[in-house]
Amino acid sequence: MNAPISQDYLTVPRKLPLSALTNIVGLTRDQLRDALVAAGTPEKQAKMRVGQIWQWVYHWGVRDFAQMTNLAKDYRAFLAERFEISVPEIVTRQVSADGTRKYLLRIAGGHEVETVYIPEESRGTLCISSQVGCTLTCSFCHTGTQKLVRNLTAGEIVGQVMVARDDLGEWPQPGAPKDETRLVSNVVLMGMGEPLYNFDNVRDAMKVVMDGEGISLSRRRITLSTSGIVPEIAKTAEEIGCLLAVSFHATTDETRNKLVPVNKKWNIETLLGALREYPRLSNSERITFEYVMLDGVNDSDADARRLVRLIQGIPAKINLIPFNEWPGVEYKRSSWERIEAFADIVHKAGYASPIRTPRGEDIMAACGQLKSATERGRKSAAQIAAEASA
Repeated sequence: MNAPISQDYLTVPRKLPLSALTNIVGLTRDQLRDALVAAGTPEKQAKMRVGQIWQWVYHWGVRDFAQMTNLAKDYRAFLAERFEISVPEIVTRQVSADGTRKYLLRIAGGHEVETVYIPEESRGTLCISSQVGCTLTCSFCHTGTQKLVRNLTAGEIVGQVMVARDDLGEWPQPGAPKDETRLVSNVVLMGMGEPLYNFDNVRDAMKVVMDGEGISLSRRRITLSTSGIVPEIAKTAEEIGCLLAVSFHATTDETRNKLVPVNKKWNIETLLGALREYPRLSNSERITFEYVMLDGVNDSDADARRLVRLIQGIPAKINLIPFNEWPGVEYKRSSWERIEAFADIVHKAGYASPIRTPRGEDIMAACGQLKSATERGRKSAAQIAAEASA
Protein backbone atom coordinates (compact mmCIF):
# COMPACT_ATOMS: atom_id res chain seq x y z
CA MET A 1 0.00 0.00 0.00
CA ASN A 2 1.33 3.44 -0.87
CA ALA A 3 2.33 5.79 1.93
CA PRO A 4 0.33 9.04 2.18
CA ILE A 5 1.50 11.62 -0.32
CA SER A 6 3.04 14.72 1.21
CA GLN A 7 2.05 17.98 -0.44
CA ASP A 8 5.59 19.37 0.03
CA TYR A 9 6.85 18.26 -3.33
CA LEU A 10 3.57 18.86 -5.14
CA THR A 11 3.94 22.63 -4.74
CA VAL A 12 7.18 22.76 -6.76
CA PRO A 13 6.06 24.08 -10.18
CA ARG A 14 6.82 23.11 -13.79
CA LYS A 15 8.87 20.41 -15.47
CA LEU A 16 12.58 21.19 -15.49
CA PRO A 17 14.43 21.61 -18.81
CA LEU A 18 15.81 18.30 -20.09
CA SER A 19 19.36 19.42 -19.34
CA ALA A 20 18.42 19.98 -15.68
CA LEU A 21 16.84 16.58 -15.08
CA THR A 22 18.78 14.30 -12.73
CA ASN A 23 19.56 10.91 -14.24
CA ILE A 24 18.72 8.13 -11.81
CA VAL A 25 20.92 5.58 -13.60
CA GLY A 26 24.24 5.22 -11.81
CA LEU A 27 23.22 6.80 -8.53
CA THR A 28 23.96 4.62 -5.50
CA ARG A 29 21.12 4.05 -3.05
CA ASP A 30 22.43 6.81 -0.78
CA GLN A 31 22.83 9.21 -3.69
CA LEU A 32 19.33 8.43 -4.96
CA ARG A 33 17.86 8.99 -1.51
CA ASP A 34 19.63 12.35 -1.20
CA ALA A 35 18.44 13.39 -4.66
CA LEU A 36 14.83 12.47 -3.88
CA VAL A 37 14.90 14.38 -0.60
CA ALA A 38 16.54 17.41 -2.22
CA ALA A 39 13.79 17.41 -4.85
CA GLY A 40 11.05 17.41 -2.19
CA THR A 41 10.36 13.81 -1.18
CA PRO A 42 9.66 13.71 2.59
CA GLU A 43 12.59 12.13 4.45
CA LYS A 44 10.32 9.58 6.14
CA GLN A 45 9.28 8.25 2.72
CA ALA A 46 12.66 8.44 1.00
CA LYS A 47 14.03 4.99 1.91
CA MET A 48 10.85 3.27 0.73
CA ARG A 49 10.78 5.31 -2.48
CA VAL A 50 14.40 4.38 -3.22
CA GLY A 51 13.53 0.68 -2.89
CA GLN A 52 10.51 0.99 -5.18
CA ILE A 53 12.28 3.01 -7.87
CA TRP A 54 15.38 0.81 -7.66
CA GLN A 55 13.43 -2.35 -8.40
CA TRP A 56 11.61 -0.79 -11.33
CA VAL A 57 14.79 0.53 -12.93
CA TYR A 58 17.26 -2.29 -12.22
CA HIS A 59 15.13 -5.42 -11.84
CA TRP A 60 12.38 -4.77 -14.38
CA GLY A 61 14.35 -2.43 -16.69
CA VAL A 62 11.60 0.20 -16.76
CA ARG A 63 12.51 3.61 -18.26
CA ASP A 64 9.18 5.42 -17.82
CA PHE A 65 8.01 6.63 -14.42
CA ALA A 66 4.41 6.25 -15.58
CA GLN A 67 4.88 2.45 -15.54
CA MET A 68 5.85 2.37 -11.86
CA THR A 69 2.41 1.30 -10.79
CA ASN A 70 3.06 0.86 -7.06
CA LEU A 71 3.78 4.60 -6.83
CA ALA A 72 0.91 7.05 -6.58
CA LYS A 73 0.07 8.82 -9.83
CA ASP A 74 0.97 12.28 -8.56
CA TYR A 75 4.31 11.03 -7.23
CA ARG A 76 5.08 9.51 -10.64
CA ALA A 77 4.36 12.92 -12.19
CA PHE A 78 6.63 14.53 -9.59
CA LEU A 79 9.47 12.17 -10.55
CA ALA A 80 8.99 12.74 -14.27
CA GLU A 81 9.28 16.51 -13.74
CA ARG A 82 12.64 16.26 -12.02
CA PHE A 83 14.34 13.02 -12.99
CA GLU A 84 15.11 10.87 -16.02
CA ILE A 85 16.14 7.25 -16.62
CA SER A 86 18.72 7.63 -19.36
CA VAL A 87 21.18 5.14 -20.87
CA PRO A 88 23.66 5.47 -23.75
CA GLU A 89 22.29 5.42 -27.28
CA ILE A 90 23.23 2.59 -29.65
CA VAL A 91 24.83 4.10 -32.75
CA THR A 92 25.80 0.80 -34.37
CA ARG A 93 25.46 -2.83 -33.40
CA GLN A 94 27.65 -5.44 -35.09
CA VAL A 95 27.35 -9.19 -34.69
CA SER A 96 30.37 -11.39 -35.35
CA ALA A 97 30.26 -14.76 -37.04
CA ASP A 98 30.95 -16.28 -33.60
CA GLY A 99 27.99 -14.46 -32.00
CA THR A 100 30.00 -11.69 -30.35
CA ARG A 101 28.13 -8.39 -30.32
CA LYS A 102 29.85 -5.01 -30.43
CA TYR A 103 27.97 -1.85 -29.62
CA LEU A 104 29.11 1.65 -30.49
CA LEU A 105 27.37 3.80 -27.89
CA ARG A 106 26.86 7.57 -27.86
CA ILE A 107 27.02 9.31 -24.49
CA ALA A 108 26.67 12.90 -23.28
CA GLY A 109 28.60 15.45 -25.32
CA GLY A 110 28.37 13.32 -28.46
CA HIS A 111 31.27 11.12 -27.38
CA GLU A 112 31.31 7.43 -28.26
CA VAL A 113 32.53 4.27 -26.55
CA GLU A 114 32.44 0.59 -27.40
CA THR A 115 31.01 -2.31 -25.42
CA VAL A 116 31.30 -5.99 -26.33
CA TYR A 117 29.12 -8.95 -25.39
CA ILE A 118 30.75 -12.39 -25.69
CA PRO A 119 28.39 -15.38 -25.51
CA GLU A 120 29.88 -18.68 -24.34
CA GLU A 121 28.44 -22.10 -23.60
CA SER A 122 28.16 -21.63 -19.85
CA ARG A 123 28.09 -17.86 -19.49
CA GLY A 124 27.87 -14.51 -21.23
CA THR A 125 30.54 -11.90 -20.59
CA LEU A 126 30.05 -8.19 -21.12
CA CYS A 127 33.22 -6.16 -21.64
CA ILE A 128 32.55 -2.56 -20.65
CA SER A 129 34.47 0.69 -20.97
CA SER A 130 35.36 3.15 -18.21
CA GLN A 131 36.80 6.06 -20.21
CA VAL A 132 36.42 7.69 -23.60
CA GLY A 133 39.79 6.83 -25.08
CA CYS A 134 42.74 5.92 -22.87
CA THR A 135 45.71 7.67 -21.31
CA LEU A 136 48.07 4.68 -21.10
CA THR A 137 49.31 4.41 -24.73
CA CYS A 138 50.20 0.71 -24.49
CA SER A 139 52.04 0.13 -27.75
CA PHE A 140 50.28 -3.11 -28.73
CA CYS A 141 46.74 -1.90 -27.93
CA HIS A 142 44.54 -0.31 -30.59
CA THR A 143 42.42 1.43 -27.95
CA GLY A 144 45.55 3.07 -26.58
CA THR A 145 46.07 4.97 -29.83
CA GLN A 146 42.96 7.04 -29.06
CA LYS A 147 43.75 9.91 -26.70
CA LEU A 148 41.82 10.20 -23.44
CA VAL A 149 38.78 12.46 -23.81
CA ARG A 150 37.13 12.05 -20.42
CA ASN A 151 36.06 9.63 -17.71
CA LEU A 152 32.69 7.96 -17.99
CA THR A 153 30.14 8.75 -15.30
CA ALA A 154 28.81 5.97 -13.09
CA GLY A 155 25.56 6.21 -15.06
CA GLU A 156 27.35 5.73 -18.38
CA ILE A 157 29.12 2.65 -17.00
CA VAL A 158 25.94 1.09 -15.58
CA GLY A 159 24.13 2.14 -18.74
CA GLN A 160 26.32 -0.16 -20.83
CA VAL A 161 25.05 -3.14 -18.84
CA MET A 162 21.46 -1.96 -19.24
CA VAL A 163 21.81 -1.42 -22.99
CA ALA A 164 23.17 -4.95 -23.43
CA ARG A 165 20.31 -6.39 -21.39
CA ASP A 166 17.89 -4.41 -23.57
CA ASP A 167 19.39 -5.81 -26.75
CA LEU A 168 19.44 -9.37 -25.39
CA GLY A 169 15.87 -9.14 -24.07
CA GLU A 170 17.08 -10.13 -20.62
CA TRP A 171 14.79 -8.07 -18.38
CA PRO A 172 12.17 -10.26 -16.65
CA GLN A 173 8.56 -9.91 -17.69
CA PRO A 174 5.89 -9.40 -15.00
CA GLY A 175 3.81 -12.55 -14.60
CA ALA A 176 6.20 -14.75 -16.59
CA PRO A 177 7.73 -17.84 -14.95
CA LYS A 178 10.95 -17.04 -13.12
CA ASP A 179 14.00 -17.72 -15.30
CA GLU A 180 17.39 -17.96 -13.59
CA THR A 181 19.29 -18.00 -16.90
CA ARG A 182 21.64 -15.03 -17.11
CA LEU A 183 22.70 -13.94 -20.57
CA VAL A 184 24.92 -11.24 -19.04
CA SER A 185 26.35 -13.40 -16.26
CA ASN A 186 29.78 -11.76 -16.02
CA VAL A 187 31.11 -8.24 -16.40
CA VAL A 188 34.72 -7.39 -17.14
CA LEU A 189 36.09 -3.86 -16.97
CA MET A 190 38.43 -4.49 -19.87
CA GLY A 191 37.04 -2.15 -22.51
CA MET A 192 38.23 1.34 -23.34
CA GLY A 193 40.19 3.10 -20.62
CA GLU A 194 41.98 2.35 -17.35
CA PRO A 195 39.33 1.71 -14.66
CA LEU A 196 41.58 2.72 -11.77
CA TYR A 197 42.05 6.18 -13.28
CA ASN A 198 38.27 6.58 -12.88
CA PHE A 199 38.01 4.85 -9.53
CA ASP A 200 35.08 6.65 -7.87
CA ASN A 201 32.72 6.29 -10.84
CA VAL A 202 33.71 2.66 -11.40
CA ARG A 203 33.17 1.90 -7.71
CA ASP A 204 29.73 3.52 -7.63
CA ALA A 205 28.70 1.82 -10.87
CA MET A 206 29.70 -1.60 -9.56
CA LYS A 207 27.74 -0.97 -6.34
CA VAL A 208 24.67 -0.54 -8.52
CA VAL A 209 25.41 -3.60 -10.67
CA MET A 210 26.06 -5.81 -7.61
CA ASP A 211 22.99 -4.70 -5.65
CA GLY A 212 20.88 -7.80 -4.90
CA GLU A 213 17.53 -6.12 -5.61
CA GLY A 214 18.42 -5.02 -9.12
CA ILE A 215 20.88 -6.30 -11.73
CA SER A 216 22.26 -8.47 -8.94
CA LEU A 217 25.61 -9.65 -10.25
CA SER A 218 27.85 -11.23 -7.63
CA ARG A 219 31.12 -9.42 -6.95
CA ARG A 220 32.88 -12.63 -8.02
CA ARG A 221 31.22 -12.29 -11.43
CA ILE A 222 32.93 -8.94 -11.97
CA THR A 223 36.58 -8.57 -12.95
CA LEU A 224 38.42 -5.27 -13.06
CA SER A 225 41.49 -5.15 -15.29
CA THR A 226 44.25 -2.67 -14.54
CA SER A 227 47.60 -1.98 -16.13
CA GLY A 228 49.06 -1.50 -12.67
CA ILE A 229 47.90 1.72 -10.99
CA VAL A 230 49.50 0.70 -7.71
CA PRO A 231 47.98 3.30 -5.31
CA GLU A 232 44.44 2.20 -6.22
CA ILE A 233 44.93 -1.57 -6.09
CA ALA A 234 44.19 -2.13 -2.39
CA LYS A 235 41.17 0.21 -2.63
CA THR A 236 39.74 -2.04 -5.33
CA ALA A 237 39.48 -4.91 -2.85
CA GLU A 238 38.27 -2.74 0.02
CA GLU A 239 35.71 -0.55 -1.75
CA ILE A 240 34.57 -2.69 -4.71
CA GLY A 241 35.47 -6.26 -3.76
CA CYS A 242 35.51 -7.63 -7.30
CA LEU A 243 38.11 -9.91 -8.83
CA LEU A 244 41.32 -8.37 -10.11
CA ALA A 245 43.14 -8.85 -13.40
CA VAL A 246 46.48 -7.25 -14.26
CA SER A 247 47.68 -6.46 -17.77
CA PHE A 248 51.18 -7.78 -17.23
CA HIS A 249 52.52 -8.71 -20.69
CA ALA A 250 56.27 -8.74 -19.96
CA THR A 251 58.80 -10.17 -17.56
CA THR A 252 61.46 -7.43 -17.62
CA ASP A 253 61.10 -3.71 -16.99
CA GLU A 254 62.83 -2.96 -20.29
CA THR A 255 60.15 -4.78 -22.30
CA ARG A 256 57.23 -3.72 -20.11
CA ASN A 257 58.29 -0.06 -20.28
CA LYS A 258 57.67 -0.24 -24.01
CA LEU A 259 54.55 -2.38 -23.98
CA VAL A 260 52.89 -0.81 -20.92
CA PRO A 261 54.48 2.63 -20.36
CA VAL A 262 52.88 3.09 -16.92
CA ASN A 263 55.54 0.58 -15.82
CA LYS A 264 57.99 3.50 -15.81
CA LYS A 265 56.03 4.92 -12.87
CA TRP A 266 55.26 1.66 -11.04
CA ASN A 267 57.69 -1.02 -12.18
CA ILE A 268 57.28 -4.77 -12.00
CA GLU A 269 58.75 -5.09 -8.51
CA THR A 270 56.48 -2.35 -7.13
CA LEU A 271 53.42 -3.79 -8.84
CA LEU A 272 54.04 -7.33 -7.63
CA GLY A 273 54.63 -6.02 -4.11
CA ALA A 274 51.18 -4.43 -4.14
CA LEU A 275 49.62 -7.61 -5.50
CA ARG A 276 51.21 -9.74 -2.77
CA GLU A 277 49.49 -7.50 -0.22
CA TYR A 278 46.14 -7.47 -2.03
CA PRO A 279 43.49 -7.70 0.73
CA ARG A 280 41.33 -10.34 -0.98
CA LEU A 281 44.17 -12.53 -2.20
CA SER A 282 43.44 -16.24 -1.70
CA ASN A 283 43.35 -19.51 -3.62
CA SER A 284 39.63 -18.99 -4.19
CA GLU A 285 40.08 -15.39 -5.39
CA ARG A 286 43.22 -15.53 -7.45
CA ILE A 287 44.67 -12.64 -9.38
CA THR A 288 44.55 -13.08 -13.13
CA PHE A 289 47.67 -12.07 -15.02
CA GLU A 290 46.85 -11.14 -18.61
CA TYR A 291 49.71 -11.82 -20.97
CA VAL A 292 49.42 -10.97 -24.66
CA MET A 293 51.60 -13.19 -26.84
CA LEU A 294 53.81 -11.14 -29.16
CA ASP A 295 56.08 -12.89 -31.62
CA GLY A 296 59.73 -12.50 -30.67
CA VAL A 297 58.97 -9.90 -28.00
CA ASN A 298 57.79 -11.66 -24.84
CA ASP A 299 57.06 -15.26 -25.85
CA SER A 300 60.32 -17.18 -25.27
CA ASP A 301 60.80 -20.11 -22.93
CA ALA A 302 63.03 -17.81 -20.85
CA ASP A 303 60.11 -15.37 -20.53
CA ALA A 304 57.82 -18.17 -19.37
CA ARG A 305 60.27 -19.34 -16.72
CA ARG A 306 60.93 -15.76 -15.59
CA LEU A 307 57.18 -15.14 -15.32
CA VAL A 308 56.77 -18.15 -13.04
CA ARG A 309 59.60 -16.94 -10.80
CA LEU A 310 58.18 -13.40 -10.61
CA ILE A 311 54.71 -14.42 -9.47
CA GLN A 312 55.88 -17.14 -7.09
CA GLY A 313 53.76 -17.09 -3.93
CA ILE A 314 50.85 -15.18 -5.52
CA PRO A 315 47.66 -17.24 -5.97
CA ALA A 316 47.16 -16.61 -9.66
CA LYS A 317 46.23 -17.83 -13.08
CA ILE A 318 47.81 -16.68 -16.34
CA ASN A 319 45.54 -15.82 -19.25
CA LEU A 320 47.57 -16.15 -22.44
CA ILE A 321 46.10 -13.91 -25.11
CA PRO A 322 46.98 -14.45 -28.79
CA PHE A 323 47.71 -10.95 -30.06
CA ASN A 324 44.88 -9.42 -32.04
CA GLU A 325 46.51 -7.58 -34.92
CA TRP A 326 45.21 -4.27 -36.26
CA PRO A 327 46.23 -2.08 -39.22
CA GLY A 328 49.55 -0.32 -38.74
CA VAL A 329 50.68 -2.16 -35.63
CA GLU A 330 54.34 -3.24 -35.44
CA TYR A 331 53.72 -6.53 -33.62
CA LYS A 332 52.77 -10.00 -34.82
CA ARG A 333 50.89 -12.78 -33.06
CA SER A 334 53.06 -15.58 -31.68
CA SER A 335 52.69 -18.89 -33.47
CA TRP A 336 50.30 -21.39 -31.97
CA GLU A 337 53.20 -23.77 -31.27
CA ARG A 338 55.07 -21.02 -29.37
CA ILE A 339 51.97 -20.13 -27.33
CA GLU A 340 51.40 -23.76 -26.41
CA ALA A 341 55.05 -24.22 -25.41
CA PHE A 342 54.84 -21.11 -23.21
CA ALA A 343 51.59 -22.36 -21.65
CA ASP A 344 53.14 -25.75 -20.95
CA ILE A 345 55.99 -24.23 -18.94
CA VAL A 346 53.58 -22.14 -16.88
CA HIS A 347 51.23 -25.08 -16.36
CA LYS A 348 54.00 -27.41 -15.20
CA ALA A 349 54.98 -24.78 -12.64
CA GLY A 350 51.53 -25.16 -11.07
CA TYR A 351 49.61 -22.26 -12.58
CA ALA A 352 46.51 -22.45 -14.71
CA SER A 353 47.44 -21.09 -18.13
CA PRO A 354 44.38 -21.02 -20.38
CA ILE A 355 44.85 -19.70 -23.90
CA ARG A 356 42.09 -17.24 -24.66
CA THR A 357 40.18 -17.98 -27.84
CA PRO A 358 40.07 -14.79 -29.94
CA ARG A 359 36.46 -13.61 -30.31
CA GLY A 360 34.92 -11.01 -32.58
CA GLU A 361 38.04 -10.40 -34.66
CA ASP A 362 35.98 -9.90 -37.82
CA ILE A 363 34.28 -6.86 -36.24
CA MET A 364 37.38 -5.53 -34.40
CA ALA A 365 35.85 -6.53 -31.06
CA ALA A 366 38.70 -8.69 -29.78
CA CYS A 367 40.91 -7.87 -26.81
CA GLY A 368 42.93 -4.70 -27.43
CA GLN A 369 40.99 -3.74 -30.55
CA LEU A 370 38.29 -1.49 -29.11
CA LYS A 371 38.30 2.00 -30.49
CA SER A 372 35.36 4.14 -31.50
CA ALA A 373 34.38 3.99 -35.16
CA THR A 374 34.37 7.76 -35.54
CA GLU A 375 37.93 8.02 -34.21
CA ARG A 376 39.02 5.20 -36.53
CA GLY A 377 37.48 7.07 -39.42
CA ARG A 378 39.28 10.29 -38.56
CA LYS A 379 42.58 8.50 -38.29
CA SER A 380 42.02 6.64 -41.54
CA ALA A 381 41.34 9.90 -43.34
CA ALA A 382 44.53 11.41 -41.92
CA GLN A 383 46.53 8.35 -42.94
CA ILE A 384 45.12 8.51 -46.45
CA ALA A 385 46.08 12.18 -46.73
CA ALA A 386 49.57 11.49 -45.41
CA GLU A 387 50.07 8.65 -47.87
CA ALA A 388 48.85 10.80 -50.76
CA SER A 389 51.24 13.63 -49.89
CA ALA A 390 54.10 11.14 -49.54
